[in-house]
Amino acid sequence: MARPRNDGTASRQPNKRNLTELFVRKVTTDTTPINVWDEKERGLVLRVHPTGRRAFKVVYSRRGRPRWFHVGDVGLAEARLRAREIKAEVARGKDPAAERKAERGAGTFAEMAERYVEEYAKKKNKSWQQADALVRKHLIPRWGKLEAKSITRSDVRAVMGRIEAPVVANQTKAAASAIFTWAVRMEIVTANPCAGVVDNETRSRDRVLSDSELPKFWAAFDSAGLVRSSALKVILLTGQRPGEVSHMRREHIVDGWWQMPGAPDAKFGWPGTKNGESHRVWLPEVARGIIAEVDGGDGFVFGGRRAVADLDGAMRAICADLRVNEKATPHDLRRTHGTMITRLGFGRDAMNRIQNHREGGIGSVYDRHEYADENKKVMEAVAGRIISLVDGTAGENVVKMPFAADNEVTEDSDFRSA
Repeated sequence: MARPRNDGTASRQPNKRNLTELFVRKVTTDTTPINVWDEKERGLVLRVHPTGRRAFKVVYSRRGRPRWFHVGDVGLAEARLRAREIKAEVARGKDPAAERKAERGAGTFAEMAERYVEEYAKKKNKSWQQADALVRKHLIPRWGKLEAKSITRSDVRAVMGRIEAPVVANQTKAAASAIFTWAVRMEIVTANPCAGVVDNETRSRDRVLSDSELPKFWAAFDSAGLVRSSALKVILLTGQRPGEVSHMRREHIVDGWWQMPGAPDAKFGWPGTKNGESHRVWLPEVARGIIAEVDGGDGFVFGGRRAVADLDGAMRAICADLRVNEKATPHDLRRTHGTMITRLGFGRDAMNRIQNHREGGIGSVYDRHEYADENKKVMEAVAGRIISLVDGTAGENVVKMPFAADNEVTEDSDFRSA
């Protein structure tokens, strides 16, 4: 008995019969297409249209959903043979309809990657540009003209092996995997070649600039040009995420406070904060002075109509010029600021508040502005300490604020979290 429709009405009984060659040639329909199911070969159905066009299809289930495989206008014996072959493939875990669709629609990897960005990433992933940059730099030159379905795990491993930095190799694989995962879901390809490829071993970064390095890096920032130099200095002086600093907008600066909306704003190019929570940080006087020097009018503070880009490249060039033993990244500047907060005795709670680490709980919402005075003092103290090290005027004494007692740490303490 046929199952009822969603609205509760009775469903029409399926049209079943033991098909014959004569019936297949003679059957017609006047107004609407009809399906005639073969009683002898389960899953085989003859689709007949009012125009006289007819074709066999094989229907099977995959993950609880029906799949229709088009066999075509063939003889009954051939259709039954094809139905048995298809059901055998399904029994082996294959999905013949999806594989046929993928074979026809995958195209090159470059075409598939472009579809992924336009149809999915731009709408769903606010940080899509970072992954897209890795794809264009490391994958398109090698895979761009290859058929997407032809790319294998060995190709993935080969690309990862050519990327010097283990972290970048892992990030590139993750970007490729996201594309293939989407393509599998859209039935463009049938498998993700990144699945099963093991990431490179990495260790958590704990790089911070030492007191002796700070003046050298500060002076070297200027070699990156006014805009990039200013952005790098503001990252160091505020401890905010490089991606958020590079997208700093003038309308978000109010009375010395940088107010970052948690949600992205496509109209203005604001990516939102990493954890999706709105954040408010005091800009110390020296940071406000730097921002004033790059005043480009409305828009992004660093870049005008477009946000400044390639701060990572600027830091690599600076490290090369300074010939430092251990490379430093823009994020290491943020880590240096966080470490300075704890070094000055303000504690990790203050560091977490200022750097917008997710704390969770309803209390964090209501306490958003409660620590404004304390945060302002912390930001000015840390900026003052950094500038005194840059200028060579830093004294031996470290001033500790009374409100840091619960989380006080020593001058030598170090915070290792990003």
